[in-house]
Amino acid sequence: MKLVILDRDGTINSDSDDFVKTPEEWMPLPGALEAIARLNHAGWHVVIASNQSGLGRGLFDVASLNAMHAKMHKMLAALGGRIDAVFYCPHSPEEACQCRKPLPGLFEQIGARFGVALKGVPTAGDSLRDLQAGAAAGCEPHLVLTGKSEQYRAGGRPDGLPAGTVLHQDLSAFADYILARSAQPLPFVL
Repeated sequence: MKLVILDRDGTINSDSDDFVKTPEEWMPLPGALEAIARLNHAGWHVVIASNQSGLGRGLFDVASLNAMHAKMHKMLAALGGRIDAVFYCPHSPEEACQCRKPLPGLFEQIGARFGVALKGVPTAGDSLRDLQAGAAAGCEPHLVLTGKSEQYRAGGRPDGLPAGTVLHQDLSAFADYILARSAQPLPFVL
C-alpha cells in the first residue's frame, strides 16, 4: 500500500494563531489540494494526522470540525482527489495524552487501522512536532516550508529536525518529489 501521512493546518490549509474554528476559516493553501489529487491519481492513499486542541480548549466543537473536513473533502472531490481518513487529537496540551504530536500515538493508530508498518512511510508537516511524531513511528520526515515553517523559505532550518528530513517549498513540491521518486524504475536483480 502506497501511503502518505500529512499534517493539516499549515500544510494543507492556512493556519491561524487563533485556531481554524469554522468551515469559513478553513482555506486551502495554493496548490495543496491539487497536490493531494496528483498523489491519489498515482495510487497513493493520503491520511491526515492533526492536533486539534481547539476542541479540548472549547474553541469549537466536533460538528464544526466535521464541517471543516466536509468542505475539504468536497473541494478535493471536485479535483478528483480524496483523503482516506482523518486522525486527530482532540486534547489540550495539559491533558498529557499519547496522541498529541510530537508523541507518535496518531501515527500508531493509522498503522493499526490500515494494517501497515510505518517504516519509511512519507509524512509531511509544517512543524518540528509533526516530524518528531512521524519519525518516532518510523516514518520518513518531510518539512514543508508553509505555515509554521514559512520563515525558513529564505534559508536555514529549524533546530532538532529528525535525521534525514527533506525540506520542500510546499505540499506541491513534496508531491512532486514523491511522484518523481516513485516513478524511478526498480533495479533489475538476477
